[in-house]
Amino acid sequence: MPQAARPFPSAADPLGEVLHQLRLTGTLYCRAELTAPWGVEVPELPGSMTLQVVTAGRCLLEVGDAEPIPLRQGSLTLIPHGVPHRLRSGPGAGIVPLFDIPVEQVTERYEFMRHGGGGEAALVTYAVMRFDHGAARRLVAQLPDVLHIDAWDDEEGWLASTLRFIAREALAVRPGGETVMTRLADVLVVQAIRMWLDSAPQAREGWLAALRDEHIGRALAVVHRSPERPWTVAALAAEAGMSRSAFSARFTSLVGEPAMAYLASWRLDLARTHLQDTRDPLSAVAHRFGYQSEAAFSRAFKRAFGVSPGRLRAPGLPPASYGEAT
Repeated sequence: MPQAARPFPSAADPLGEVLHQLRLTGTLYCRAELTAPWGVEVPELPGSMTLQVVTAGRCLLEVGDAEPIPLRQGSLTLIPHGVPHRLRSGPGAGIVPLFDIPVEQVTERYEFMRHGGGGEAALVTYAVMRFDHGAARRLVAQLPDVLHIDAWDDEEGWLASTLRFIAREALAVRPGGETVMTRLADVLVVQAIRMWLDSAPQAREGWLAALRDEHIGRALAVVHRSPERPWTVAALAAEAGMSRSAFSARFTSLVGEPAMAYLASWRLDLARTHLQDTRDPLSAVAHRFGYQSEAAFSRAFKRAFGVSPGRLRAPGLPPASYGEAT
């Protein structure tokens, strides 16, 4: 069954609202027992985000040609864009492609791996996740290739507490274990992003800066909350408390596209997710996201994504009674 839409928080916090909509779908969780020397090469995983949690021992993370990142017990790394990367016990340790390593398939989405040469041990919990909301996709697009949180950065103790839960759930398969792992992964991902937002200079630029802007943030918030409303530049300027011309210039400067173009792409992003998650008729989807007719929605959708909305239906869903653009 598709997830029900989450109600927005009541607080006037556009960036917080985006984080609130960061729903992750876990596709794979792996508990790895690794003994030195060892090395694992993870291929590109388009459209996915990976989370690495070191619950015991230490290792190195290598992404592209960047300097290796030392990871120790209590370290967390997030690779938002599914880029290829390597984990290894130390410099020079041999690398084996991930999918060449035998695993024990505990459940459909949870597996157990033992690998290495029998030396110093490391325990790594690895998660591959997807995000299913337009807000999440836009937020993740702003993130760097790697977010790293060291145990020493955990002044408030949230990371250590959550990692203890992760380690306990990873040790044994219990009823509801996958659900618990998914929720814990959500917490870790959101907290990692929040820490990056608080400290990274690039988090003060572009779309993220627009969300924080006193005026443009208000306009973005009402678009995000009510995409179906017949918004105009004048109406959004009024929400922002600005003149029409000043609003248009500031919106385009911060967001990188005009307000009406942003509204159109936002609606279509939401509609694409909704189509994949539900069997609602196209006419209902069109109305839900602010289109006056199914035909207008289908034309806009095909221009944006190169495929008609009817053909985007998630596999396995019984056909609904809807039309389809050709």
